[in-house]
Amino acid sequence: MKRRLLFLLLWIAAVASAGAQTPETPVIPKNQYGLPVVSSVALYQQLVAQHPEQELVELTSYIPGLVLDIKYATADNLAKQPVYTLATAYARKPVADALKKIQEELKPLGLGLKIYDGYRPYQVTVKFYEKVRDSVFVASPRTGSRHNRGCAMDLTLIRLRDGKELRMPTAYDAFTPKAHTDYAKLPHKVKQNRDLLKQAMLRNGFQVYPDEWWHFDFKEWRSFPLMDIRFEDLKALQK
Repeated sequence: MKRRLLFLLLWIAAVASAGAQTPETPVIPKNQYGLPVVSSVALYQQLVAQHPEQELVELTSYIPGLVLDIKYATADNLAKQPVYTLATAYARKPVADALKKIQEELKPLGLGLKIYDGYRPYQVTVKFYEKVRDSVFVASPRTGSRHNRGCAMDLTLIRLRDGKELRMPTAYDAFTPKAHTDYAKLPHKVKQNRDLLKQAMLRNGFQVYPDEWWHFDFKEWRSFPLMDIRFEDLKALQK
């Protein structure tokens, strides 16, 4: 009798499990270049509901003491005009977690992070490419950017006591040989500063973009689709 009851319970559980439907991963529509790009807020919300790590996190509200210097909200950038309407920075949840850990590691050294750029809507990448036409420094619209995935960070180090940037090989977005991460003809202290930033990022799940000392890609970037959601729409979701 007990065996028959146990068999019956197992059979009911199996039927219930078979009948339970797993939500399908939303289909991401392709753009004119054949790239899947998330361009609707509703689709983004679906993805986050199924995979919370897909969330784009507003960094200054998530990481204590983080400093922003969003060049693309000013005319001080490649396009020579503002391309962001908000001076803000977002990144995917795992990226934000890694940056938070780095910020905590730097604090005992009296240092912190300054963010130049994080998540970049796909349409901004298109505008940049139309201006620059150089896929070494600006991603092609045919491939999209890791910035568009919320998985690339442009950043530097600052002193916490006065907010001043540490000396680095070049200014941000200075596309010269000195910007290469292995460029050697530099003062010793500058190389130390560059290597301190590099090692902190490497320890926490990032990889170096060799042509730009300030640019780091999250190693798991392939797990996150290209995005074209405006900052204003992301901000509205937080309310």
